[in-house]
Amino acid sequence: MEHAILTDAENRMKKSAEAFRQELVRIRTGKASTALLAGIRVEYYGAQVPLNQVASVTTPEARLIVIQPWDKSMIPKIEKEIQKSDLGLNPASDGTFVRLAIPVLTEERRKELVKLVRKHAEEARVAIRNIRRDANEHLKREQKAGSISEDDLKKLQTHCQELTDKHIEIIDETLRKKEEEIMEV
Repeated sequence: MEHAILTDAENRMKKSAEAFRQELVRIRTGKASTALLAGIRVEYYGAQVPLNQVASVTTPEARLIVIQPWDKSMIPKIEKEIQKSDLGLNPASDGTFVRLAIPVLTEERRKELVKLVRKHAEEARVAIRNIRRDANEHLKREQKAGSISEDDLKKLQTHCQELTDKHIEIIDETLRKKEEEIMEV
C-alpha cells in the first residue's frame, strides 16, 4: 500500500543512509582513497572550488595519493588546505605534484576511529527513527481527519516500521564494513 507520507519518509531515510555513507568515506583508514579529499576546497580565481576541479587526484599505490594541479601555482594553496583539514596528512610537493603518504594507523587510532564511526552510525539511526516518528504522527493526523481508516493506519504504520528496519539494517551493514576496513592491518 503506497502512501505519499511513506514515500516521503522512505526518500528521507534513503538520504540519511546516504549521508552516513558519505560521512564514512571521509574517515581515513589505512588505505589511500581519493574520497578522503572530497571535502577539500581551494581558492581558485576568488572562488572556493573542490580540489578535483583544479587538479587530478590519483592513488597510484595503496598508501599514496598524488595530486597533480593543472596550474602549478595552485600547489601552495592545495598544501595549505590539506594541512588545515582534520585529515592529519602532511603534503609533500616537488613543484609538479603534491604527494600524500597515508601513514599506517596505530591500534589506538584505529579504536578511536571505530568509536567515531559508531557515533555517526547511531546519529544516522536516530535520524531514521525520527523520520519514522514524523511519518506515524502524520498518518495518525490523517486517520483523525477521516482520510484513512484505522485498518489502513495500522497497515501503513507496519509498512513504515518495515522501511525503518530496512534502512537501519543498511546503516548497520555499512558500519560493519567500515569497522572491518579500519581494523584491517
